[in-house]
Formats: sequence, C-alpha cells, structure tokens
Amino acid sequence: RYQEREDFAVVMQPFFRNTLLPLDGNGKPDLSFFASDCFHFSARGYAEMAMALWNNMLEPVGEKQTYNNFTYDRSKLKCPNPEKPFLFTLRNSGFGNSDLNLKNTEPSVPYWAVIVAVAAGLLAGSL
Repeated sequence: RYQEREDFAVVMQPFFRNTLLPLDGNGKPDLSFFASDCFHFSARGYAEMAMALWNNMLEPVGEKQTYNNFTYDRSKLKCPNPEKPFLFTLRNSGFGNSDLNLKNTEPSVPYWAVIVAVAAGLLAGSL
C-alpha cells in the first residue's frame, strides 16, 4: 500500500516473534517482567520491549533480530550508524526495486465472510 511513497513507510519490527518467557535463577518464569495480573508487562518488561523495538528500527530489513533475550542490560542499545543515521525501511535497506516488494494479492478470506462471521457471533452471543 505504501511501497511507492517516499514520505511514509510501514516496517514490520519482528523483535517479539521468537521471544521466550524470561526465567529466573530457578528456571521458573521471572515475574519481575510482568504486572500483578501476570499478563501485561511491568516497567521492567516494557523497558526490555522498548530497547528491542529501538534496536529493530536501527537494523536493515531482512537483518532484524526476531527475539528478545531479557538481559536488562542498557549497553545492548544500538546507536545510529554514522554512515546510515536513519531508521531502516524497505527502500533504504536496498529492497526498493527488488522482487521483495509485496504484490497486490487477493485476501485469502473474502471481506463479506468476516462480516457474516462477526454477525453470527454477535447473534449467538446475545442468545
């Protein structure tokens, strides 16, 4: 949708794709990364995610890290490269005129099927 735009870009940041649950010294989940509801992150968890997101934005498309190692180490923050001091997009990562460009394809599910499924779900839920 935005492939041809030079003033706007959308880039997937996959830092959370292969992340494993952080463990404590006993091999159990480290709850210090989570809020009291055990679902949302705590300030420590959000700090880790923010660092991973920042690092992903400074990595070229195709070379982005797909995990977060939860080391709570501020020294792992990346700095902009003096030769390329910008956030990486598909275009400035060298894929501007390559076969990696997304083609316009038909969605695998027709839009009307989603509407019918939502309506049926609402009807069943109200009954």
